[in-house]
Amino acid sequence: MTYYGYILLLSFLGPLCLSFDRKVAYYRTIPHLFLPLLLVSGLFLVWDHWFTSLGVWGFNKAYVSSVFLGRLPLEEVLFFVVVPYNCLFIYQVVGAYFKPSNNRRFNGWFMFLFALLGGFLYIKNPTGWYTLTAVSFALFLMFILLYYNPSWTTHFIIAFLVCLVPFLVVNGLLTGAATPEPVVWYNQQSFSGWRMATIPVEDLFYNFDLLLGFVVLFNAQMKKKSAAFR
Repeated sequence: MTYYGYILLLSFLGPLCLSFDRKVAYYRTIPHLFLPLLLVSGLFLVWDHWFTSLGVWGFNKAYVSSVFLGRLPLEEVLFFVVVPYNCLFIYQVVGAYFKPSNNRRFNGWFMFLFALLGGFLYIKNPTGWYTLTAVSFALFLMFILLYYNPSWTTHFIIAFLVCLVPFLVVNGLLTGAATPEPVVWYNQQSFSGWRMATIPVEDLFYNFDLLLGFVVLFNAQMKKKSAAFR
């Protein structure tokens, strides 16, 4: 198994084993992951492949398998299965154990500070492809969230913040925190140049975009299922 493969496996084992926790019962909701995986992960894979072809980022062949789907190594494709599974597991755990009520003030402050960070990234590199796409998409989604203020907004934000802990570990390992060269490299001209240790700050916005897409579709299916049983 490759280095990238081991990172995915180890990050997946914990949520997989805990999916059978009685209070969370995440395993019961697994069928509702298929549509988000198809639509959201599919969209992000297209984005990933496009940016790889443009040289915005790329993969060190010393740490990935020889199996490629287009320009993406197999591990990168599996990343968009494992990470959403893990993040939605955290989302469900937050809901089952803490049941956060929606707090519009908290939501507003989070989005203000997050948007402010995005603004600084724009100023640092206004023409960087990664900055423009990841941050712009996140700002658009935040505006939609603020406008509609769905009942799960605070729940989502808390889950996103909790997800940052394993996210920083996994992305750190992928961007060279424990290896002589990064598994995933970034073109310096395509992002702000600001990093959290080895991780581009834009990755925060990329992760926000990915998780929010999954939560929206996941909640829509759960709501439809709940309505069907009434």
